[in-house]
Amino acid sequence: MKVVLQRVTEARVRVANKVVGEISAGLVILFCAEWDDTISDAEYFAGKIAKMRIFPDENGKTNLSIMDVGGSTLVISHFTLAADWRKGNRPGFSKAATPELGNERYEQFCKLLSGHEVPVEKGVFGAEMSVELVNDGPFTIMMDSDD
Repeated sequence: MKVVLQRVTEARVRVANKVVGEISAGLVILFCAEWDDTISDAEYFAGKIAKMRIFPDENGKTNLSIMDVGGSTLVISHFTLAADWRKGNRPGFSKAATPELGNERYEQFCKLLSGHEVPVEKGVFGAEMSVELVNDGPFTIMMDSDD
């Protein structure tokens, strides 16, 4: 599983020029399931993200979680995070989950994250999407279950 977290002041995702998900302050989460990911990986990532202290407190220190600040998330399926780019000039995607498994893990992750009382907006799995966001910081974290 691979995830990119981006702290934002606002974000939205469009499919066919229609906004399908939108948040104010919170996190944009680019989510990628790989072929060997399990529900346990999704549980671990959702719990970690909900509690990760990456928002500033009243003194400007990164001491608060998304739960603490009452932020929202916009979760975007993003299979290209599984790209193997080291060999040749065309990335390979053999590590990415099948569309069926990828969608299952994506939906599980979103449900698990919302179970931590974190509001979840979503894109459309497998669709061509346009993502607009305003980075806050910028503050970006890459998470990988292989680490």
